[in-house]
Amino acid sequence: MKITSVLAALCAFIGLVLRPADGTAEVWPTNGWDSRAPAEMGLDVAKLREARDYALTGGGSGMIARGGYLVYSWGSQDTIYDLKSSTKSIGGSALGLAVGDNFLQLTDFAQQHLPSLGLPPDSNAATGWLDDITVAALATHTAGFDRDGGYEALVFEPGTTWSYSDAGANWLADMLTVTFGQDLRSLLFARVFSHLGITSADLTWRLNSYRDRTINGITRRELGSGISANVDAMGRIGYLYLRDGNWNGLPILPPGYATQVRSPLREVVGLPVHLEENYPNASDHYGVLWWTNADGTLPDVP
Repeated sequence: MKITSVLAALCAFIGLVLRPADGTAEVWPTNGWDSRAPAEMGLDVAKLREARDYALTGGGSGMIARGGYLVYSWGSQDTIYDLKSSTKSIGGSALGLAVGDNFLQLTDFAQQHLPSLGLPPDSNAATGWLDDITVAALATHTAGFDRDGGYEALVFEPGTTWSYSDAGANWLADMLTVTFGQDLRSLLFARVFSHLGITSADLTWRLNSYRDRTINGITRRELGSGISANVDAMGRIGYLYLRDGNWNGLPILPPGYATQVRSPLREVVGLPVHLEENYPNASDHYGVLWWTNADGTLPDVP
């Protein structure tokens, strides 16, 4: 993942769309962010400069919002960055829609919704494991598929090992595409992004780079990667999740879904981690398509 994308993610999407002080009226940046001076919002401008300077050691762009107001920014707010694996968290909003529509539950077996799950390669059928894979396993890197995003082999028994896998995420994308009968890009623009004021100039989603371009005749996207966006769009998506999936009175995601994605599942916490040196304690702080700080690995960070 490019350092500029990492900084965009850290500065705009994950950590710095800050909650308002108690009693502050909620505002919604659908038509653009109104600005406030940091002091007006109870923020220390010297600390914000420190954060900016740290971010700029890798270049890129960033923005900091509080209570729905833009309080600090640097670099181009319009530049589109390849967000790599942040696609999982953003595109994974389609999973929230499916849960809210009662199309599926995280505890469902994935083959119930995608009979072709895991095929090819045919060797996956020989393991006898395909019918044990749940929707949750695909969304938490515990389904057992190998790392890359194509038609990968099952290398671990489902539910036994945390192993980072774009293939598992991409099987989830296929399952959601078939479930909705719709291109996930079109789905999310219609039901999520457009309500936030995000346009195709702010966010793009490439065609699938690892698998056939269609599934059941429908354009196929990835959840492993593929979305590019500017920091403005990332800030809006972060604000949506900070507001429990609500946008100006419109319940876009089901209530409680935003809490669920940042809460590691009990059956995942404590699982052995494949390549522990690359993903230390990952099973203790990976939620549902979201990295979290649930176990306090990052001290003094929410």
